[in-house]
Amino acid sequence: MVRNGPSATAPGDAEHPRAAMLDTYPTEEVVKLLIDEEGAALKAAKAAAAEIAAASRLLAERLAAGGRLVYVGVGTAGRMAALEAAECVPLYGLPPSLVVPVLAGGPHAMARTVELSQDNRREAEQRMRKAAVGPADIVCAVADGELSLFLLAAIEYARFRRAKIVLLTCAEPPAAEDGGALADVLVQLYPGPEIITGASRAKAATALKVALSALANAAFVQLGKTYGGLMVDVRPTTPRAWQRAIQIVSHLCRLDDAEAEKLIKRAGGRAKVALVMHHTKVNAARAKELLVQHRGLLRAIVGDLDLSG
Repeated sequence: MVRNGPSATAPGDAEHPRAAMLDTYPTEEVVKLLIDEEGAALKAAKAAAAEIAAASRLLAERLAAGGRLVYVGVGTAGRMAALEAAECVPLYGLPPSLVVPVLAGGPHAMARTVELSQDNRREAEQRMRKAAVGPADIVCAVADGELSLFLLAAIEYARFRRAKIVLLTCAEPPAAEDGGALADVLVQLYPGPEIITGASRAKAATALKVALSALANAAFVQLGKTYGGLMVDVRPTTPRAWQRAIQIVSHLCRLDDAEAEKLIKRAGGRAKVALVMHHTKVNAARAKELLVQHRGLLRAIVGDLDLSG
């Protein structure tokens, strides 16, 4: 169980010393100040690099074992998490069921603020139950300010279901009533007070976006979704994705586009399988076996390829 009360006041709710005369500044100066302050968000994310890395390793372990990533949040933070979920699926050729967003207020809250849902424990439990959160999953809870009752209830449900929990927060989290840790990995971000008090869609949101992106991308790198900086696990399900897959295979195999496309088709539409086929001179079935044996890590099979040119 976690305590029902909110956490300590979020840093974003404090008044910023540089904003005392904000309404008297020329517009250009206001813009410069707002942009300048975003740098604090990057510093906050960088300061938490060790914790983000620990969360990323835990995520990679869970996904490799067949679990899912469940993002949970309310308001701005919830929308940032839902956006990350939406981006991960096509970027890395993942099945949509592998990355699940749970947003207070549901899909409607992506475009509207749903205040009542943020303090609705019952809704949190219902949405987590509907998402079928279980022991194999990892739940990434995200908060740009004090932890709402919705988020606390969602974390409580995840703990009850023995899922692993990562908490990214810009405020001090409350303690669990049972004396245990609220999350398996806690990532605390300190971007400092907002220029416009309480406007968490500014620095706090930027810090969360950077942390969420680094957490997920690093996990998928560990899982072999990339070779160097190339997304070799891209699945050509759209014309644009086909072009990207062709470019990657053409580049790493030194083939023209037509040859690369034929190879990808022989590989069942999987660019990484095509790369293994070409460099090891095996058929698609054997290429897939090699990828399973080497945990999806292309470099372990084909070695260091020339990425120049």
